[in-house]
Amino acid sequence: MPRPVFVIPAPEQASIAVSGGTARFPVRRIFCVGRNYGEHAREMGHDPDAEPPFFFTKPADAVVDDGARVAFPTQTDELHHEAELVVAIGTGGANIAVEDALGHVWGYAAGNDLTRRDMQAVAKAARRPWDMAKGFDNSAVVGALHRAVDGAVPKGRIRCLVDDDLRQDADLAEMIWPVEWVIAHLSTLVALAPGDLIMTGTPAGVGPIKPGQTCAIEIDGLSPARVTLG
Repeated sequence: MPRPVFVIPAPEQASIAVSGGTARFPVRRIFCVGRNYGEHAREMGHDPDAEPPFFFTKPADAVVDDGARVAFPTQTDELHHEAELVVAIGTGGANIAVEDALGHVWGYAAGNDLTRRDMQAVAKAARRPWDMAKGFDNSAVVGALHRAVDGAVPKGRIRCLVDDDLRQDADLAEMIWPVEWVIAHLSTLVALAPGDLIMTGTPAGVGPIKPGQTCAIEIDGLSPARVTLG
C-alpha cells in the first residue's frame, strides 16, 4: 500500500524515553483511572467502595519527559500534582482476561497527572466534562520507561515531592483495583493497542504546585518523573 500524502505536515509521533538507551516508546493514547486509592477518593469526597473504576483520557502529545521545564498552564490558579504508576501496553487486545492482562504490558514508569483543580471543580459542579481540566498541554509527565520483567508489577512506595517537600507517600499495594484488573476492565470498553499508556490513579495528598517549583514523582525501582513549572 503506498504511503499517504498529507495536505499538511504530519504531526510528530509522541513518545516517552526508555531507561538504559536512546530508544523511545511511541505513545498512541493515554487512559487515566479515577479514584484508585481509597484515601484519595475520601479526600475528594467520595466513597471508594461505591463504584467500579472509571476512566478519562489525555491526548498523546500531552506527554512530557523527566527533567523538562514547562510553562505554567493558563486558565488556572490551582494546578495540582497527582503521583501515578504508568503502565505501557505492548500487546493489544479486547476483553482481556485478568489472568492474561500482565502479558500485555511492555513496561512501567512513574508519572504525574497534572490537573487544573479549580477548572475540574467548576466542571463537576456544572456536570460538564473534565477534558480541559485534565487533557491540557504538558499535563502528563512521564519518567523513563522500564521494561516489565517476567510479568512482575512494581512494588513499594510511590511518592511526590514539591521542592523536596514530601506531599504524597503511599504503597502501590494500596490500589483498590490492581494493574491486571484495570487492564482487563479497560479492555472491555476499548480495544487496547500497542503504545497505549494507562495512568493507574493517585494516592492521597494531592495539592498545588506554584510557578517556579519543581515536582518529582518517585516510585521504588523506577526512574523519577520531574518537572519544573515556569
